[in-house]
Amino acid sequence: MRLVLQRVKQAQVTVNQEIVGSIPSGILVLLGVSKADSLAHIDPMIDKISQLRIFADEAGRMNLSARDVNAQFLVVSQFTLYGDCRKGRRPSFDQAADPQTAETIYDRFCDRLREAGFVVETGQFRAMMDVSLTNDGPVTFLLES
Repeated sequence: MRLVLQRVKQAQVTVNQEIVGSIPSGILVLLGVSKADSLAHIDPMIDKISQLRIFADEAGRMNLSARDVNAQFLVVSQFTLYGDCRKGRRPSFDQAADPQTAETIYDRFCDRLREAGFVVETGQFRAMMDVSLTNDGPVTFLLES
């Protein structure tokens, strides 16, 4: 599982000119699922992103977690995170999970994040989405299971 975390001042996802998910501030998660991933990878990633100290404290240092600031999450499926561009001119997606597996893991990831007490908005799986955001900082991290 590959996650791109972006601390945002706002973020939203639009499908066919309709907003399907939006947060005022928090963390935008771009989530890619590989063939090697399973449901067992979800909980460790939820623990990591909920406790990762990426929000500023009063002194401006990154000492606060999503839990500390009651951050909201916008989770967007992003199979292209497993695009391999090392050979040729066209990315290979051989390592990306099949759509059914990826959707199951994506849905369960969002459910577990909600069960952890967070407000979670989502994109629309397998749709062409327009994602807009104001990156706060900018602060961006890449995590892998």
